[in-house]
Amino acid sequence: MLNQKRVIIENVLPQLDNGAFFIKRIVGQKVLVSADIISDGHDVMEAVVQFKHEKDKKWNEIRLNALPNDAFQTTFTVEKQGFYSYFVEAWIDYALNWQYGIGKKINDNQHVKSELLEGIEYIKPLLSKVSASEKKYLSEIEKIFSDEKKYDKAIIEATSEELKLIFKKYPAKFLANQSAELKVYVDREKALFSTWYEFFPRSASSIPGQHGTFKDCENLLPRVAKMGFDTLYFPPIHPIGEVNRKGINNATDANPGDVGSPWGIGSQYGGHKSTHPELGTIDEFKSLVNSAKKIGIEVAMDFALQAAPDHPYVKEFPQWFKWRPDGTVQYAENPPKKYQDILPIYFESDDWKNLWKELLDSALFWVEECGIKIFRVDNPHTKPFYFWGWLIGEIKKKHPDVLFLAEAFTRPKIMHELAKQGFTQSYSYYTWRNSKAELIEYLTELTQTNQKEFFRPNFWPNTPDINPFALQGANDSMHLQKYFLAATLSSSIGIYGPVFEYMVSDAIPGKEEYMDSEKYQIRLWDWNKENKITLLISKINQIRKQEKSLQQTNNIEFCDTDNDQVIAYYKFDDNKENETLMIASLDAYYAKQAWVKLPIKSLGIHPGQFVKVTDLITGNSYYWDKEWNFIEIHPALPFHLFKIEK
Repeated sequence: MLNQKRVIIENVLPQLDNGAFFIKRIVGQKVLVSADIISDGHDVMEAVVQFKHEKDKKWNEIRLNALPNDAFQTTFTVEKQGFYSYFVEAWIDYALNWQYGIGKKINDNQHVKSELLEGIEYIKPLLSKVSASEKKYLSEIEKIFSDEKKYDKAIIEATSEELKLIFKKYPAKFLANQSAELKVYVDREKALFSTWYEFFPRSASSIPGQHGTFKDCENLLPRVAKMGFDTLYFPPIHPIGEVNRKGINNATDANPGDVGSPWGIGSQYGGHKSTHPELGTIDEFKSLVNSAKKIGIEVAMDFALQAAPDHPYVKEFPQWFKWRPDGTVQYAENPPKKYQDILPIYFESDDWKNLWKELLDSALFWVEECGIKIFRVDNPHTKPFYFWGWLIGEIKKKHPDVLFLAEAFTRPKIMHELAKQGFTQSYSYYTWRNSKAELIEYLTELTQTNQKEFFRPNFWPNTPDINPFALQGANDSMHLQKYFLAATLSSSIGIYGPVFEYMVSDAIPGKEEYMDSEKYQIRLWDWNKENKITLLISKINQIRKQEKSLQQTNNIEFCDTDNDQVIAYYKFDDNKENETLMIASLDAYYAKQAWVKLPIKSLGIHPGQFVKVTDLITGNSYYWDKEWNFIEIHPALPFHLFKIEK
């Protein structure tokens, strides 16, 4: 390979799979770029990161700072939504190399007449680039360097910081080398910080036995807002299939009046671009969406790519489904489970291009017709990865505000691939992380590996599909503990609302599934009821909106405690202007005592220095001047949420 360049650039970070995928940020965040940069010999090297938004014409650059062991790093800030490109550029800087060398010789009392004349050769090319004042300065330098009578002044100017800054400002990048171009996608703030509340619209009525409507949901918006939730997620709102409709508790045969599963989408009343007639019209749904926006709530729709046997697609586009040799259509199965009310989309169809276009159109319909900007995607891991990369990319070209949450409780690498393909957030394993060791291990994986560059977790203690063993028959302390940990460990959280706050956890024996699941029937909830859980959830959500350290996930440090049933962790925003300390008991029944070690190095304080910690839940304040501090936690309020003031 013929290549005259002398600089080698390696190990450029952050990047995913050698640049095959983009990393993620939100507007206003920084990208920390690092690289290993070497060259032959001992010449002075310089390096920059070049970056620009996809709509910008000119590249911006920021100088990389040299670190030990030939490492370099710097940061740049992303200020607009959309794609940014960035790459590292490095070169031997002959002007700076000259200044460095002449400085060494001057310090050794060597005569540098020839070197001064050489310096003029580095100054001349700059005269056409610099400002008027800089040109005046450099022209004077030229005269001094060539005048032996001004030798003493010349050697001072040759090593001056002013000259060095001009050389840095106008580098001659002779034989510069460049890394591969990488990308970062920038989302709006809600991609990182969101608080979700889920309920079934058909259960929104306060009248026993009456099917809820969009209007009933609209009446509940003030309650959702009062509790501090900013995202209201509904299971599918489309017509529910009547053929093979499931009965109560997933019974194969429905009885008259059974409402079926909303994930069995499509009937004589329409498909993915229609609403279930008992919920209301599309115009009534629009009214709900608009009313929610007025009080700071976004409505998230379920995007479930499957069909009931009587979905219009089945007759109009039979090629989009898999037909068995006996002439029947293949319904969904996850052996031994059978879903007779759902037909999977056949993505291997020869007509796949038209299929993809129709599915894209169905998502765009809700974005453009009703103003939907958030989709919770059902089982995305059962559809092709490249399909999602294409669909999400196409939607974001026109509507960059649209966010996608992947409901994919599946193998880690599959969850990661979905995130790489463009999903904004993902469900996570938090639901099953209960012990101190499990929580620390999982958060360390999420925040200290390259997952932090692309995988944004959303912590849900429960969902309609998952009634975790930890919450089955659990008391209010356990529910509070699970919500608190979710809300302070992750910046995006969600709950399957009324079931969680009213501690409804009756389960099918031996399974993490709800008995009398709302997926198959209407439930009557007392929406006016308040209890300890609803009040503390509201308080925690309010604090999350106030404390920037809780509006991100990655800046976290776990603190030592002398009790395995007590977990403590410190969080901070990017500028360390907001710092919090969370301490929680993992025992829902007994009081716990522990000594907790303050992270004094990370706090930038010394032993003996006072810090004020204020519990934002109770309002109580304490002054600590020791590295180890004593705490006691009771099941009635199983956590502290301290704001740190120094």
